[in-house]
Amino acid sequence: MVVLVALLGYHKPLRRHASFSFRVCLRLLGHVFPRFALSPSSCLSVLVPGGYTLNPSVMEITHVYAKLRSEFGRQCLFSDRPEEVMVDIHPEPSLASQFILKTRKDQGLQACRDMSEHQVNTERFESNSCGMNHVEGGWPKDINPKDVEQTIRFRKKVEKEENYINSLQHLGSVMEHCIKQNNAIDIYQQYFEEDEELEESSELPSAKTINILRDPNEVKRTITGLSWHPDGGRKLAAAYCNLGFQKNPKDMSLDSYIWEIENPSCPEMTLKPESPLVCLDYNPKDPHTLVGGSYSGQIAYWDTRRGSQPVEYSSLERSHRDPVYKIIWLQSKTGTEAFSASTDGQVLWWDVRKLSEPTERLVLDPGREGNLDRALGAISLEFEPTMPTKFMVGTEQGLVVSCNRKAKTAAEKIVCTYDGHHGPIYALQRNPFFPKNFLTVGDWTARIWSEDIKESSIMWTKYQMSYLMDACWSPVRPSVFFTVKMEGVLDIWDILFKQSDPTLSVKVSDKALYSLRVQDNGQLVACGSQNGEATLLEICSGLSTLQKNEKSLAAA
Repeated sequence: MVVLVALLGYHKPLRRHASFSFRVCLRLLGHVFPRFALSPSSCLSVLVPGGYTLNPSVMEITHVYAKLRSEFGRQCLFSDRPEEVMVDIHPEPSLASQFILKTRKDQGLQACRDMSEHQVNTERFESNSCGMNHVEGGWPKDINPKDVEQTIRFRKKVEKEENYINSLQHLGSVMEHCIKQNNAIDIYQQYFEEDEELEESSELPSAKTINILRDPNEVKRTITGLSWHPDGGRKLAAAYCNLGFQKNPKDMSLDSYIWEIENPSCPEMTLKPESPLVCLDYNPKDPHTLVGGSYSGQIAYWDTRRGSQPVEYSSLERSHRDPVYKIIWLQSKTGTEAFSASTDGQVLWWDVRKLSEPTERLVLDPGREGNLDRALGAISLEFEPTMPTKFMVGTEQGLVVSCNRKAKTAAEKIVCTYDGHHGPIYALQRNPFFPKNFLTVGDWTARIWSEDIKESSIMWTKYQMSYLMDACWSPVRPSVFFTVKMEGVLDIWDILFKQSDPTLSVKVSDKALYSLRVQDNGQLVACGSQNGEATLLEICSGLSTLQKNEKSLAAA
């Protein structure tokens, strides 16, 4: 019920502790609320702050507001007053040794006028192909060429004439010249082949979606890792995990899947780990084996010929303390060695034949003292088979740590660091054509580095409007790389064509993209999204075919 009360014309001051009463004229309310039926004796009981009370009435109106204590905090009382120090906490000298000093960065800004690129096409030369149909002719008017008897009689008559033989001898020399030309000139020779290649390469860059592999579970999870099958890329392994801390629902599935790219309706095989997989990787020497890093920090090993359950699992006590964000197979004689990185600050080496404990351990302590409390959290990893002793680690603090596995001491294993990002480095990969150059992705930029220049990256993109989450080089073109962003966009960059903006941007999903992998032939790209969809895109031939002189231009 809603009751409106108006005190009109009352201007006398009320004395303290004075009691007064008033009645609400129901006739007035009847005009305002004709549907209410109240007795004339009904009135409203009001308590006036400061000691003024209104006499109680026959009917009391009470409303109770109920709200959980966790849903509201302290009442905000704003006032205009000078600043005031509430708490002054002095630094604790004993804790200073455990702090990691952040390297100071200088960020330059340039306020210059934006330049624009324009393309102009000259008028094309248009040519038409024309043909001519030769029919039988040269007959006299009185001879019908369709009458066989007339034509035979006329031929016999002409063959008996003297001029016929002379005409044949004269025409024979002309025909012989034409026949000899066929032997001297290649009639099937293709002219202007170079112009045709240039015309083909001038096609507009494009990418088309050919399939979408969806998470079959009701509770959708993020695709945090992808790996192509080493034999032709007919299959794609995807790791599904929700990285939100303590946000996993109770009915969330722990499974990951292997998909046949031609059959998006149902996964070919289900991988059943004890903890959700954050990353996984196919063995390049044995296409039946995979290794995966889980959210619990453990390492799992599968042989697809033995079913969905892992063949072996690392012990929880000897594994990482945080989720394993990257695991890579090593180039070894046995083909059974791999190494992993985690945000607990450790890089561990494993032999899948015996996962009870790691074979080697490296703590990413920038002070080179092996102190795990000061270690840098690893979130990306890079290993190049042509450099079997070297590897690189991307950290949460924006540093790239270059390491040498075969160093004599643990302190010598950390060779140098590269500092250029403001946040975690989500992707790190060497150029397959120029291994001394590597690509990193962190915060809002992608950067290209040279191993010999530690002060700064040699090339970088401008700051994007959303976070870049993954990146990789094209396996067939040294100047092309791919990035995915939180706004669901795949960007394809060709640094020989344009450096300030991507050559092609494709809106893949409405959700954020977290993972990216390119097939070995460079034509198919797989993008993993936040809602558990792996989108397969086919890249145009211009971006997936090696161009003329591209290697020499990229090296320059």
